[in-house]
Amino acid sequence: MKKTPLLSKLLLSILSCFLLFSCQEVSKHKTLKLAHGLDPTHPVHKAMLYMAQELEQISDGQMSLEIYPSGQLGSEQQCVELIQLGSLAITKVSAAIMEGFTNNYQVLGLPYVFRSKAHTFNVLDGSIGEELLASTEKFNLKGLCFYDAGARSFYTIDKSIDTPEDLKGLKMRVMKSQTAINMVKALGGSPTPISWGELYTALQSGVVDGAENNPPSLYTSHHYEVCKNYSLNEHTRVPDVLIISTVVWNKLSNQQQKWLQEAAKKSVIEQRKLWAASEEESLEKLKENGVIITYPKKDKFAERVQDLLDAYQQQPELYQLIQRIQATQD
Repeated sequence: MKKTPLLSKLLLSILSCFLLFSCQEVSKHKTLKLAHGLDPTHPVHKAMLYMAQELEQISDGQMSLEIYPSGQLGSEQQCVELIQLGSLAITKVSAAIMEGFTNNYQVLGLPYVFRSKAHTFNVLDGSIGEELLASTEKFNLKGLCFYDAGARSFYTIDKSIDTPEDLKGLKMRVMKSQTAINMVKALGGSPTPISWGELYTALQSGVVDGAENNPPSLYTSHHYEVCKNYSLNEHTRVPDVLIISTVVWNKLSNQQQKWLQEAAKKSVIEQRKLWAASEEESLEKLKENGVIITYPKKDKFAERVQDLLDAYQQQPELYQLIQRIQATQD
């Protein structure tokens, strides 16, 4: 039986669409851009490189990451804005920055809410961590994982911080986080929010008397060239968060999402190893460069900020989160 011209055209159209779709599926390769402000020697950047390798392997070469360190694509705030627009796929921010989107992130920045590193990991790897990672999706930001950022301690230009009283009258740089501001106030210091990129100059010129951060960040930032006193009071353990644009995430297939999430999860394990080694190495390097490292009694600092924690009873949702964290096993 002879095919009508209309039927032939229809069959040809269906065949063409099938071939086009098949070619697209075979040749499909997804590249995601990841940008951050850290130095390439930083353990977080190295963990991202590991994540990129894992993603290539897990996806059999169908997905890859292009990583831009050292603020190449903008500051932390600019990267977050690009993420929200979908112009950038992934970036790393401190959990303190996420407070600007949801109040629940405040709990991760509260002083002495974590008892140990193991306790911190159990909280972040459990249901609390999962809830927080998902809590910013309405702002086009989806958390992929938490990276260890160690414990934050005070470093200063002129004197060691051995007790809370030593902070009196000192201008201390803090992140743009209300929780960090309240903490330094409770300890008797004068909190001064300054961006990370401007901090070296601020220390050098005396705009601030000191700051607070973990050992690798103090070393890689070269702030030790100005600040020769490092007091390991370890007041907070604010993690880093790897976030992806939901604009980008929602365009990925279910399989691609699984690949990316698996690569991120594997990078967390690697990052924790890298971080531990970096902390140890950084402390040795700081000593070699003339930094005086002291180990003040933490209980004195914890006592001074207890009222700060108790005040959250006026915010039931946050206070419940604090109680859940404290109930988590070490």
